[in-house]
Parts: sequence; structure tokens; C-alpha cells
Amino acid sequence: MKIRFRAAPAFRLAVSLALSLLIPGGASPAGAATLRLSLADAVGLASRQAPAATLAGLDLRAAEARRAEARSTLFPSISGAASEANRTFNSRTLGLEFPSIPGQPPFPALVGPFDVADARLRASETLFDPAGWARLHAAGLGVESSRAARSAGDENAAQAAAIAYLGALRATALLEARKSDESLAASLVDLAESQWKAGVAPKIDVTRAQTQLSAARFAVIQTRNQADRAGIELARALGADPTQRFELADSLSESLGRSSAPDEATAAVAFAAAHRPDLAAADAEVRRTRAERSATRAERLPRIDAAGDWGLSGQSFGDAITTREVSLAVTVPILDGFRREGRIAEQTALLDQATVRAGDLKSRVSAEIEEALLDLGSAHEQVALGRDRVRLAEEEVNEARDRFKSGVAGNIEVINAQSSLDQARAADIDARYAMALARIALARAAGVMQSVK
Repeated sequence: MKIRFRAAPAFRLAVSLALSLLIPGGASPAGAATLRLSLADAVGLASRQAPAATLAGLDLRAAEARRAEARSTLFPSISGAASEANRTFNSRTLGLEFPSIPGQPPFPALVGPFDVADARLRASETLFDPAGWARLHAAGLGVESSRAARSAGDENAAQAAAIAYLGALRATALLEARKSDESLAASLVDLAESQWKAGVAPKIDVTRAQTQLSAARFAVIQTRNQADRAGIELARALGADPTQRFELADSLSESLGRSSAPDEATAAVAFAAAHRPDLAAADAEVRRTRAERSATRAERLPRIDAAGDWGLSGQSFGDAITTREVSLAVTVPILDGFRREGRIAEQTALLDQATVRAGDLKSRVSAEIEEALLDLGSAHEQVALGRDRVRLAEEEVNEARDRFKSGVAGNIEVINAQSSLDQARAADIDARYAMALARIALARAAGVMQSVK
């Protein structure tokens, strides 16, 4: 019996990319030189493994570590120590005068040497520390801010990958258009030569057609280089090896780049307020800064600590006896040279800065949505015009070629029509590219890059 396992395309793609990063020397693994990739795959992979997303994840880990450090001040502290020493000391340092016995030498200043052995277990616990609790709360808000910032980093990485993917699609479409231009130019050379041999066209028509073919081939070489460079940029945006190549599963269709973002301004702004992770990060940063200021102010309040130790003490561990100490301490801050007031003033300024940044970000989100919707509306019109322009240019080429075949016109009309078709194809590709870019911008402005497809 045979058992077959079919991995999901995204899983196979992630495994292949991981293997490509592990192969030494930057070489791609055998059989994985080209990977099939869709726009949704690119967005998902970038949000998981692109450098920007990885760095945001590391920032979150650091924030969680800071919270654990802040929490540690509220937990019991336990330590143990053991020592065995031989020592002497100057009795006069005690500030005591020991009486001397008549007829005997005075009490010596040097006491010892003697042995001291001590083994002790110490424990302390903070019973009341409002500043510590406030710092813990601020650290928790820092984790919340970093978690939202990580999501924002994922969104940024996904947007960069989506733009790189669209750039690769555009370069591929332009390459195909240039190849079509080359094929058309070659057919016009054949037509000009046949017309010249039939004696119905001058030799210059052949020369013009050959010149046009040479220019078309030159354009193919240039565009192929641009397509290869776009593939490298896509690999970099995905965090993959630059030598990795991709087979693009999508085309520059008019529906490419759609997402769950609303296409109406008011609804999109409200949607972004609930989904933009950087808005949540900015709000959490305001609350974290406010909590840190509260923690500094709470340092003015008393702090209560309990401590105790238990252990063995004697000249040696063999004759040591049990000793202990229990204490309860209340610490009341009175004056620290106004250092605390300076920190509060600094944190107040930082809080004002964070508040201004959060307000500016909200305004920028609204502007980004408005701009994306304007670009999307303009792109719709450009796509419609670009489609008509290609159709009319193709008709112009056919009519000019028919006139040239009939001998009623030279091939200069055909060459001019071919140039118009070249420009029309490029404009049509740019219009569809602009529409997809506008959709990507709208998805990023609304905070739903993960839904792009």
C-alpha cells in the first residue's frame, strides 16, 4: 500500500525557501531553482520571515523580558551563603576602653587570630511598593505596544513584498509585450522584403523595418534585465536568498490586489481605526509613558519590606549554633536632590510627544486612505482608456499593414503604427500596475495587508 502526502503550496514554498537559506554559498537546492509564488503567498511569507518582521518579533521578546524584570522586584528574594574565615581585628576600632588588671599588661589592641564559621539562608519580600507595581503595569503596556508594533512590522513587510511582487509582474508583462513587439517587427521585415522583391516597395522600406526590428530586440534585452532585477528585489523582500527565482502565479489583472478593506472613505477610516496595528501601538505607547510617570510619582510613597535569615554560626561548623534575624523595614523617601521631579518633568514631555505622534498618525491614516482611494479611482479610468488605446493601436497596425500590402502607402505608416502599439501596451501595463498598487496602498492604510490576494 502506498501512502501519499500532499503538502499545501504555502507550506512547500516555506520549506523550499528555508532550504535555500541553509544551503552554503548561497546556492539554491537542486530541483528548487524556481518556485511558484502567488501574491497571497508573498504576503504571507514576508510577514513571517522578512527581516523587518523578524526584527519586530525580537523587539517583542525584549519587551517581554523587561516585563519579567519589572515583575521580579515584587517576588521574594532568597539567597544562601557559607563562609569559614580566620581573622584578627583592632579592638580600639570599637571605641571601647577595656580596663586592665593591676600588675598585668594592658588589654592588647590586636585581638585574634580566631576562626569564624557561618552558613546562612536569607530571604526578603516587598510587602508594599506602589512604585514597583506601577513599573510592572508600565512594562505590561510596553509589551502591548511592542506586540502591536510587531503586527505593524508584519504589515510593512507584507506591503514591501507585495510591491516587489507587483514590480516583478510588471517587468514580466513588459518583457512579454516587448517580445510581441519583436515578433511584429520581424513579420514586418518579411513583409517589406517580399514587397521589395515584388517591386512594389523601395529598398528603404526594408531598411526601416530592419531598423525597427533591431530596436525591438534591444528593448527585449533591456526589459529582460529589468525582469531579472525585479526577481532579485522580490527575493530580498521575502527574506530569501537573492539567487532564488520565482514563477509568478498571478498576472496583472484588474482584480489583483483586492482585500477586505472598504472602498468608501468614511467606512475605510473607521475600519482602519479598528485594524491598524500601528494605531494600537501608538495608543499603547501613550499609556505606557503615562504609567511610567505614575511609577515615578509613586516613588514618593512609603515602601515596606520584610526580611529574615537563618543559619549556623560558630568558630567552626562542628560547634556552630543556630542563629536568626527577622526584620520589618519601612522606607519613606524624603528628598533625593529633586532628581525625581526632573524625571517626572522629562516623562511629561515624552508623554506629550507620544500624544502628538498618536494624533498625527490618526491624521496620516485618513490621508493615506483618501490618497489610495483617489489613486484607485484614477487607475480605473486609466485601465479603461488603456484597454481602448491598445485596441485602437492594434487596428491601426492592421490597417497600415493592409495599405502597405496594397501598395497604396509605404511602411513608414506601419512603423509609426507599431510604435503607437508599443506605447499603448506599455501604458496599459502601467495602468493595471497602478491599480494593483492603489489596492495595496488601501489595504495597508486599512491595516489588512494579510487579506491581499
